[in-house]
Amino acid sequence: MDQPTHGCVLLLDGTPDRRRGALPNPTAHAIAGANPRGFLAAASADVVQLPAMAGPQSVLAYLQDAVRVPGPLLIWITGHLMVPTRRGTGLHLALRESTAATVRYTGLPWEWLTRTLREHAGPTLLLVDAEADAHAWPHVTAAAHDGRLADGLALHGVITPTPPKPSLEAGPYTRAFLTALSVGHPTAGPVLDPALPHQLALAQATLPEGFLPLQYGDAGPVLANRAAPPRATAPPRATPAAEPAPAASAPAEPAVPAPAERAEDPLPGILAAAHAGRHNEAAAMAAAWEQQALRRHGPHSPEAALWIEVRADLARLAGDHPRAAELWLSAASHRLDRGGPADAEALAALKRAHYCWQHSGDRAALLAPALLALWERVPGGEEAAADVRARLAGELPPVGSR
Repeated sequence: MDQPTHGCVLLLDGTPDRRRGALPNPTAHAIAGANPRGFLAAASADVVQLPAMAGPQSVLAYLQDAVRVPGPLLIWITGHLMVPTRRGTGLHLALRESTAATVRYTGLPWEWLTRTLREHAGPTLLLVDAEADAHAWPHVTAAAHDGRLADGLALHGVITPTPPKPSLEAGPYTRAFLTALSVGHPTAGPVLDPALPHQLALAQATLPEGFLPLQYGDAGPVLANRAAPPRATAPPRATPAAEPAPAASAPAEPAVPAPAERAEDPLPGILAAAHAGRHNEAAAMAAAWEQQALRRHGPHSPEAALWIEVRADLARLAGDHPRAAELWLSAASHRLDRGGPADAEALAALKRAHYCWQHSGDRAALLAPALLALWERVPGGEEAAADVRARLAGELPPVGSR
């Protein structure tokens, strides 16, 4: 597929109160620093960042310029969504001088945004990682549920409740989405469906309680797939797949299983990224291959289950023992359902879950019921179940905390 000659990326930072000493929006800075030009499925692109925006009319002018670009258009919005406290319930993107009392005049009406973007003749994608306060939240959720938020556009992202204190780090959804974009997908072709990095971001990010996921419409060819192979003039030469390390017998040293499809084994590259400390990249690659296995073989297939185990050990390598325990529990459950209580691999997965659970700190209590339920399905699991109960009761000291 030939790429359009020219596209546009527009970064809208809707963070108010900058003149009053508020910290710069780290989410917007993360996007701007991640080479957004490289995200676009276009030979070239304009990148326009609007930090510290003041005045809805000036922002509207930038939007109108952006929609005149014939190629793909990516609009990435961060910051705050507000609703006026008086005279109206319309949703606004806060700008530099916006407060709840003045946003009706100082913020960008969301309706202006969607109406202007619908005028773009080429493929358009709206990405949102924004916050909304308690007053705006019912209006945001209502607009999301009845479709007014997207208003016919392709829109992906999240809206989260405004935290008590501004975060010093970029939003977890944006960080995970950027990682998924940087990795791409090995079989998606030159254009990446935004639903894929969106779903990967939701699965990988630790989002605050009560977040609102957003996914609407088909964007068309907007995002470039960085994992797409270059066009070759000759068939690629086959290379032998690397052999995985043998499975460990003790739960203290879990081993990553090898995927069933050996013709194109991505595991060495994933493990190399993990051992080099690029844990987000490794997790995103593994999640992408898991999605491929789910599409090809189904959620209850051995192929899909193997990738759960890969992700479990990647979480352990990253030091996220609670997440590793959760994934190993899922893997053990899959194997017990398929092979029954005598399945040796099911027992090995359960031992690895138990090991990671012992290192899960404060989250161990939340994972304990699932761990106990699985040990009760395994012959001879009484001793391990007793260990779980003793640690919960404080009769044994914690192994470690995260």
